[in-house]
Amino acid sequence: MRVLLICSSARGHAIADALKRSPESPDIIAMCKERNPGVEDLAETLVVDDIMNFQSALNIAKKYKPNFAFIGPEDPIGGGLSDALSAAGIPCVAPTKSLGRLESSKGFTRNLLRKHGIDASPKFRVFSSDQGSEMYKFIDQELEGAFVVKYDALKGGKGVKVSGEHLKNIDEGVAYARECIAECGSVVIEEKLIGVEFSLLSFASGKTTVDMPAVQDHKRAFNGDTGPNTGGMGTISDAGHSLPFLTTQDLARASEINRLTAEALLKECNAEYKGILYGGFIAVKDGVRLIEYNARFGDPEALNILPLLESDFVTICQAILTGELSDELVRFAHKATVCKYITPEGYPQNNDQRDAVVRFPALPNNARLFYGNIRRDGDGVLHLGSSRTAGIVGVGSTIAEAETLAESLCQRVEGPVRHRSDIGTEALLNERSTTMQRLRSAVHS
Repeated sequence: MRVLLICSSARGHAIADALKRSPESPDIIAMCKERNPGVEDLAETLVVDDIMNFQSALNIAKKYKPNFAFIGPEDPIGGGLSDALSAAGIPCVAPTKSLGRLESSKGFTRNLLRKHGIDASPKFRVFSSDQGSEMYKFIDQELEGAFVVKYDALKGGKGVKVSGEHLKNIDEGVAYARECIAECGSVVIEEKLIGVEFSLLSFASGKTTVDMPAVQDHKRAFNGDTGPNTGGMGTISDAGHSLPFLTTQDLARASEINRLTAEALLKECNAEYKGILYGGFIAVKDGVRLIEYNARFGDPEALNILPLLESDFVTICQAILTGELSDELVRFAHKATVCKYITPEGYPQNNDQRDAVVRFPALPNNARLFYGNIRRDGDGVLHLGSSRTAGIVGVGSTIAEAETLAESLCQRVEGPVRHRSDIGTEALLNERSTTMQRLRSAVHS
């Protein structure tokens, strides 16, 4: 058994770890943009190359003849690597370029849901030409000045700007929308939703979706949800596979939206979505809305989810490809997880700590360490990069237990690093729950 893994960051390390735990113990042939120490330790072969170099990926596939490929990051999915590998006879656990528009085009996704009667979107409009006065009128009159502007293409998670956070007024919003149109040809302007965000990822094969535990990410750089947005400073999941601030109906609705979206993609594109369907949702006063879709595992979400997977990840991947995916194949431990990212002290503003030495403590059996932007020298010493260094995951019977473990390990990391100490704490969880109680009580009062 051989698996070609196209990867980057700690997500790639977590995927490689899950593949290697399979009874098949596959040989992993990894193609990474950097020499990730975690992936290197698990892979039989690691090729460092630009993951957008599709010819290189095809050459590797031709040489090693993998049973299937797993594509981790969004850029090669959006660029059509799955199409290229499939044409060369290598089945891919990742959607085609057309189906991958679910992530690469916010406008495609909003229009898909509207066309197929999936009532999960906020008010929105897609603009493909510079209609400044129309955009201003839409924001002012229909959205009442509370709006979000979304770049309609992949932009490394940095294409969304929100009124009141990144945009001070409607004029700034229209100016940014014009920038988006000039760069990528269209822009999505939509209603700003008030609530609490969460993620529900599903394994998907055609019309069949099998859910993973719900996760909540913490995007802001500093404690108290302050500072600039990042790729994610940490994530939590609960033992019951829901989250403390969600109702049973919330989770069921998110699951239904994922299933309906997979069915809509089949109708729209006349092709089956095979891979990871990642719904980014927000619980609001009267239910659940979709913020956006991703066409792959999230980072850090994968770091919480994959350590809990008790069933055979290779078998799940094969079932996705053959159309035999079922609930019976997928089993997750009923444990809570808290992931906290270790980052350089200056992240995300500066790179002053780049190349500094970092040392991690020994891990107990109920913790995981996944390497991200980090370098290992010839003597085995680890050095910081400029981005998120490593995710430390505590696993426990409760979120509190998992948080205590993750926090104690993070505090013992040596080097010019930091982390968000409040992720998974009772105070932050209570704040989320209080927000939802206040929003829902306002509806019923």
